[in-house]
Amino acid sequence: MENAVPMTSIDLVMALAGEDAQERDPDVVAREVGSRLASFRQHYKFALDQVLTKIDILREEAESGPQRGPIEHVKHRLKSFDSILAKMNRLGTGPDLDAMAEQIRDIAGIRVTCPYVEDTYRLADTLMGQPDLRVLETKDYISHPKPNGYRSLHLLVSVPVYLAAEALDIPVEIQIRTIAMDFWASVEHEIRYKYAGQVPEEVGQTLLDSAATAWELDRMMTGLHERVHGSHD
Repeated sequence: MENAVPMTSIDLVMALAGEDAQERDPDVVAREVGSRLASFRQHYKFALDQVLTKIDILREEAESGPQRGPIEHVKHRLKSFDSILAKMNRLGTGPDLDAMAEQIRDIAGIRVTCPYVEDTYRLADTLMGQPDLRVLETKDYISHPKPNGYRSLHLLVSVPVYLAAEALDIPVEIQIRTIAMDFWASVEHEIRYKYAGQVPEEVGQTLLDSAATAWELDRMMTGLHERVHGSHD
């Protein structure tokens, strides 16, 4: 069976424009589809903003109290349409906004970095306990790392977005990891990009070894922290 021809941005625009697109004014078609795509992406921005606000509240609350907060820093991103299109081609997603929303669940993403391993689980439990966040999926790559050594907690949550005419449940992916895990993941991503995903075996083994070293560092720093401050601070 032959591989499907990758869909281009023009293919997507024409599919979203409808069967009569070629018979209509191209400028009008482009504006209409552009407006639909911008609205689609904006819904994810609204959901992202809501979850970021929740995390900011938790961080500010912790910083104003006597105990150490579990959050070191926060990054976020919305997938570009080029990235969405590339993932649609990888997944074989049809040129339909509903299919995009159903199959591509990480359009809105947040990465939270924590000082210690226990902080990652504490923050995850706190977020999952919030009544207006519906947990769709959890993946514990800290206890069960990927074969390449990657460690992180992944939460897929759904947050209600209230618009003027309707309410939508929009998914947001939250990745929670330690400083050591984040450093390793950043370097691994850079190397994988350099080799276009085809990392040489010896480089891959070095990355795997360094992932084990990063994990050992996390364990050592957690043990040191508990000796100095106790198991709960």
